[in-house]
Amino acid sequence: DFATPRAILTGHDYEITCATICAELGLVISGSKEGPCLIHSMNGDLLRTLEGPETLEGPENCLRPKLIQASREGHCVIYYENGLFCVFSVNGRLQATMETNDKIK
Repeated sequence: DFATPRAILTGHDYEITCATICAELGLVISGSKEGPCLIHSMNGDLLRTLEGPETLEGPENCLRPKLIQASREGHCVIYYENGLFCVFSVNGRLQATMETNDKIK
């Protein structure tokens, strides 16, 4: 037997750099090289776009997500290439930000 995809997720214009699955909530969250993070349902429906906050240097600083992690409580933590952590609710609301100079892997 051949494996077939459960759903095809669309919406990014550039290559995917990070992704996570929250099976408890039925969500897939992905980030692309030059764009926002997207929240999809497991069925492939695009639910939300997570836009990073605009900083003093301009919005281009939040365009490169490197790591994403979601919790079963409905929080999504995104680490951006410029050292910025953002916490979003699954409803797309930005809840907190924190900058760091450390290299996170």
